[in-house]
Amino acid sequence: MTTPPRGLACALFPVGLLLIAMASIQSGASLAKSMFPIVGAQGTTTLRLIFASVIMLLLLRPWRAKLTAKSLRTVVIYGMALGGMNFLFYMSLRTVPLGIAVALEFTGPLAVAIYASRRAVDFLWIALAVIGLLLLIPMSEASSGIDWVGAAYALGAGVCWALYILFGQKAGNDNGVQTAALGVMIAALFVAPIGIVHAGAALLTPALIPIAIGVAILSTALPYTLEMVALTRLPARTFGTLMSIEPAFGALSGLFFLHEHLSLAQWLAITCIILASVGATLTMRNELKPLVPAD
Repeated sequence: MTTPPRGLACALFPVGLLLIAMASIQSGASLAKSMFPIVGAQGTTTLRLIFASVIMLLLLRPWRAKLTAKSLRTVVIYGMALGGMNFLFYMSLRTVPLGIAVALEFTGPLAVAIYASRRAVDFLWIALAVIGLLLLIPMSEASSGIDWVGAAYALGAGVCWALYILFGQKAGNDNGVQTAALGVMIAALFVAPIGIVHAGAALLTPALIPIAIGVAILSTALPYTLEMVALTRLPARTFGTLMSIEPAFGALSGLFFLHEHLSLAQWLAITCIILASVGATLTMRNELKPLVPAD
């Protein structure tokens, strides 16, 4: 009698974690843009990852992870992918609206979903997500307003996002949620030299510290911890397809926090993307991995 509710709870638990993570990371992205005039996208990424490393080091105690040579290699690649994803995404936000940048970045997880798909119904959800993305990206006369260098940065972030999914799942299976802390520490070491060279002493501006801590929590510490838990409970294909809702969160965050108003086509895009995510959720229950301990 209790098996179906428990099975439904197991199916919805990682989905709920992903929704919270996406809302958090897009809110943090909106807050991060306020730091750009002082330290640039490079310095903002550096401060975000450094403070997130400290927070996750204290909370998750990653030194308890038992790393082998093979698992260390996976964690290093995961951390570098995470750092590249953060850096390139913030570079794109300098000239590309938040909702459009997230839509372009999503090509990474979408590619993971397409590569791993096998059933016809999977392609239905992917097709809906693609329609939504095409509607989010202005392709007519409005496209002249898009900075294509910024768009290239967003696409590069998408490549890193795909690597983050694939290697994050492998690393998470080896060391659980502690992998998120290890990955952020490696990402900080990878990006910090770029931020220090670009921003210099401006990184020590006292007024930036509270904002940087807020961005670190909203955009890194909280969402990446939740995503690592979800990654160990979902197939890579399902995770990639569910992340199709990310552009919707980006567009809504841009509307509420940055006053980036949406057109009718963009609202239709959000509807398509949400339908794709709901469809993926409803058809994934038989493919979920069993829950695994974090340690």
